[in-house]
Amino acid sequence: MAAVVGKSVTRVDAVAKVTGQAKYTGDFRPRDMLVGKILRSPYAHALVKSIDTSRARALPGVEAVLTYQDVPHHKFPTAGHPYALDPKHRDKADRTILTDKARFVGDAVAAVVARDELVAAEALKLIKVEYEELEPLLTPEAAMKEGAPLIHEDAPRNILNANGYTIGDVEAAFREADYTFEDELETSIVQHCQLENHISIAYVDSDGRIVIITSTQIPHIVRRIVGQALGIPWGRVKVIKPYIGGGFGSKQDVCTEPLAAAMTLAVGGRPVKLELSREECMIDTRTRHAFKFKLKAGISKDGKLTGMLIQAISNTGAYASHGHSIAMAGGSKFRILYPMPALKYEPCTVYTNLPVAGAMRGYGSPQITFAVESHLDNIARKLNLDPLEFRLKNLVTEGYVDPLNGNKVRSCGIRECIAKGKELIKWDEKKEQYKNQTGDKRRGLGMACFSYGSGTYPVGLEIAGARIVLNQDGSVQLQLGATEIGQGSDTIFAQMVAETLGLPVDMVHVVSTQDTDIAPFDTGAYASRQTYVTGMAVAKAAAEVKKKILDFVKKMTDIPTHALDIREQNIVYKHSGEVVMPLAEVALQSYYDLALAEPITSDTSNNARVNAFVFGVTFAEVEVDLPTGKIEVLEIYNVHDSGQIINPLLAAGQVHGGVSMGLGYALSEQMLFDEQTGRPLNNNLLDYKLPTIMDVPEIGVDFVETFEPTHPFGCKSLGEPPTIPVAPAIRNAVLDATGVAFNRLPLKPQLVFEKFKEAGLIQEGGED
Repeated sequence: MAAVVGKSVTRVDAVAKVTGQAKYTGDFRPRDMLVGKILRSPYAHALVKSIDTSRARALPGVEAVLTYQDVPHHKFPTAGHPYALDPKHRDKADRTILTDKARFVGDAVAAVVARDELVAAEALKLIKVEYEELEPLLTPEAAMKEGAPLIHEDAPRNILNANGYTIGDVEAAFREADYTFEDELETSIVQHCQLENHISIAYVDSDGRIVIITSTQIPHIVRRIVGQALGIPWGRVKVIKPYIGGGFGSKQDVCTEPLAAAMTLAVGGRPVKLELSREECMIDTRTRHAFKFKLKAGISKDGKLTGMLIQAISNTGAYASHGHSIAMAGGSKFRILYPMPALKYEPCTVYTNLPVAGAMRGYGSPQITFAVESHLDNIARKLNLDPLEFRLKNLVTEGYVDPLNGNKVRSCGIRECIAKGKELIKWDEKKEQYKNQTGDKRRGLGMACFSYGSGTYPVGLEIAGARIVLNQDGSVQLQLGATEIGQGSDTIFAQMVAETLGLPVDMVHVVSTQDTDIAPFDTGAYASRQTYVTGMAVAKAAAEVKKKILDFVKKMTDIPTHALDIREQNIVYKHSGEVVMPLAEVALQSYYDLALAEPITSDTSNNARVNAFVFGVTFAEVEVDLPTGKIEVLEIYNVHDSGQIINPLLAAGQVHGGVSMGLGYALSEQMLFDEQTGRPLNNNLLDYKLPTIMDVPEIGVDFVETFEPTHPFGCKSLGEPPTIPVAPAIRNAVLDATGVAFNRLPLKPQLVFEKFKEAGLIQEGGED
């Protein structure tokens, strides 16, 4: 049998998904299920003075009405970071199931449980709420000003956190530099817009335990947070994660589960479905943090970075969610890319009266990468340096050790990625071709690099579990705590097991549903950790099962274990490949042999205390229409060092999806709010401008395969990285085409047009 790792095998969930057999949360229909709906504040910042629910409670078909007074008041963290014993590493507990103080337009102040959606919607209209409006604080600057009302009483000046880090003496680096440059850059609030909306179904089982079926990336963490929110032992909560229709980080937090649990308790344990509409998802799940950056860099005459100062203000919205860890993660994952003598990072995360920002694909890296990579291109242009060569002089090399956390770069293909991307886009040829352009349409080339991690170690716990059972027919069952959310992890793990045990992939039966009562513990799908971190546990479990199989054969045949191997579903002599017996015979004997029977299993956990850095680059060619401000991406290439690629087709799919998200981030996506009230203006898929199939160009994908020695299969992360460098590459291509530096995302035609006019590229009347 040919190796299966490194091959594009069919996804293990492909048939179930394309035939409609896969069951998502919304497909579950417990008997007597009720429907829950949320009453949301129309004000961005207001105290709830009183609520009259009498008319709603009297409406036929209404089973319960909940307000702040009807639910537990335990503050809980909504974020999906592992629970840490160290208070410094705990997520901020700043939210309750329902609130008596609205902190953004859409905050949940009451809820209804009814027999159906129509009754529930009608009941919401009958609830009368008296509010005391407070000043809405819609920008970090407004929130931090002296005398501004506090959004949370324990956050002076509405600052959630302002910790940063320092490497070397940045002021000395600037003094010694031959040049210094400064820039200010800004990113916008965007939304995940995953296909499946947030939905939970909760009920109480016969043992009095709360069962929650939910669309989540973090079932084991949901269990803990629901327990904290209700003030009950965590063991009284059971979480089931079925098939998931995408998350991109928005389902790395608890958004519906605590309220769904409170709802079922309010109706005697009957099942309650709480499903958010798209409009609700866009304001009361999570968004990507908007950042404002100030950068200063010192450069030597030979083009080397001597030091950099990065000041960042992060808008976390009304509640902390992942809060400051987003800013810190972005600042830590970028710094490995360009080692320099001095680097100072001063981030500040601020509460505002806008929707909650949390984890989104890239976890702070898209924001800071846009800032740094744009800053570097601005510098290169001012010094008349090729931006590609400028980067090559400063990039990390294998063996570098992060001075702050000790993580080591053990594999690094960034230079090979640049060389490959340069060749694909014909960099030198087109640079020459576009040197002296005139006219309304101009073309340019841009590129941007990135670095990222494969998990959160050493900041966060990286534990994962895997359970493998050898079935009677020689196939195996693989059970995981890791969550398949559409990214293909179940297939990757099946390939790893098949490779180790000499099986075809279709003989590895993956249990895709996680049940916290049964599934091995795993902290969830985030940080691009699963192939790397959970893959270690899978490899460990598969190796243990293989050893147990060969040990059992020794008992049966007296052939030494070291002389045996498993190939093509047979036990063979390792040196010759001669078949000793079929694996299925061994499996059957392990269950039914009168003397030797001992079913072969492995239940393994692995605590990964290593991390692996991934690298890559995006190259983009754009055409800019000066009179309209329209930017068209003509070519784009994403080239990655993600270690050994386990499944090339799945890997390419990850890149295609990530680049598409990056295109939206660069050119069109932005959540808009009324500047006076904080009311959302485009929380729907008509007015929020996601790129469509007509807007996405042909996406070029390539890989530079290094071998990462910390992983059994030599792989590194890939889930989040493809989206990280896209926006700065496009922005830098526009700079190359027009000479105009855009320091704010997205590059919408109106903004672009106005900037061109300001720069004198467009004269009155629209002529160039």
